[in-house]
Amino acid sequence: MDEYKFRVEILDEVKQFLDSIDEKSREKIIYNIWKAQRTNDNELFKKLQDEIWEFRTKYNKTYFRLFAFWDKSDKEDTIVVSTHGIIKKTDKTPKKEIEKAERIRQQYFNENNKRK
Repeated sequence: MDEYKFRVEILDEVKQFLDSIDEKSREKIIYNIWKAQRTNDNELFKKLQDEIWEFRTKYNKTYFRLFAFWDKSDKEDTIVVSTHGIIKKTDKTPKKEIEKAERIRQQYFNENNKRK
């Protein structure tokens, strides 16, 4: 896996979110994901609760969050699946966003188990 600690898979909703923000913010988020793949930095990639994690980016006084979860079902390749993104407006991460990421995680594994 080279120098990466994990591979990142970005779902369509994240792509739409990244397309909806300005180019400089998008570049900063992508850079932070790249950096998180190589380092253990809680400022960039942090566990929220249970199986849900977040990629964290602060740029131009704006807090961006991309929600994610781990897929370790392939013994060779560890994947972090990013589900969706938000611009964070308060100190506390909205519970509904964590619940949404969990629903997407469950759906992801249900679909993957059907394919096997």
